[in-house]
Amino acid sequence: MKKVLIAALAAAASLSATVAQAQDAFTIQLKWVTQSQFAGYYVAKDKGFYEAAGLDVTIKPGGPDIAPPQILAGGGADILVEWMPAALSAREKGLPLVNVAQPFKSSGMMLTCRRDSGISSTDDLAGKTLGVWFFGNEFPFLSWMQQLGLGTDGGDNGVTVLQQGFNVDPIFNGQADCVSTMTYNEYWQVIDGGLSADELIVFKYEDQGVATLEDGLYVHEDNLSDPAFVDRLTRFIAASMEGWKYAEENVAEAAEIVLDNDDSGTATFEDQSRMMGEIAKLTAGSNGALDPADYERTVATLLAGGDAVISAAPEGAWTHAITDAALK
Repeated sequence: MKKVLIAALAAAASLSATVAQAQDAFTIQLKWVTQSQFAGYYVAKDKGFYEAAGLDVTIKPGGPDIAPPQILAGGGADILVEWMPAALSAREKGLPLVNVAQPFKSSGMMLTCRRDSGISSTDDLAGKTLGVWFFGNEFPFLSWMQQLGLGTDGGDNGVTVLQQGFNVDPIFNGQADCVSTMTYNEYWQVIDGGLSADELIVFKYEDQGVATLEDGLYVHEDNLSDPAFVDRLTRFIAASMEGWKYAEENVAEAAEIVLDNDDSGTATFEDQSRMMGEIAKLTAGSNGALDPADYERTVATLLAGGDAVISAAPEGAWTHAITDAALK
């Protein structure tokens, strides 16, 4: 793949040098609904960064019934936002996703537990009921539980897994002792729901040493041999990272831009600005290029948890070729 991609990049550079940049269509499929988690892309579009790069970008929100990898596989998007465990799992199963950029440096994944359930450390998780997101989001959790030596089929020596909807209701209605949360979203739903920080204990995946990469940008490997696609992709990555760094430095404005693009009518400036502030902590330290050490840690974490996610270290699952060209 590397030789083919180098040739495609060379051809793409020639293409860019000889053809006036028209507004080339490019579509990104988000992992979830419109919110500040994806502010960089909305900012890049609103501030004209994509237009300046000669791109007409369509941003497709995700949702509970949308599987981004399948949208890409079906030709409904050129690039998608996905967590690396799900992307690597898809690759092993036959959908050749390749990470071409990594705007998020850190993981925002946490397990948030009620202290009154008797939990003060991971040693207390046995026998408890834990809310877990599925649809690909369960992979880091399963790896973590296997590393802790806890089964996920119940019993005193394991945990009972509750398939959690994309809300935090189970921690309030007695269904679960802990729920899955993100630092920038569901944790604050718990707080806003009436539980104080003192009544909670959180286990950040980063602190537990099982953090895996989130919100990377992935394309279909076959497209990387197409010079025209590589040209559009390179311009998209450059403009997107411009959007992300602008969002980091202009939290309130970025939140307003996200609100302007929200069709649900349920988002508020308070929620989105708070979320953007937390997101900025996760994107800080990344210029868009994947850190190989973070990739290796993600793969090691997944493999240490058995074969629940991947059975062997992937090959060809990421490339620096696009960011090398986009960020120079």
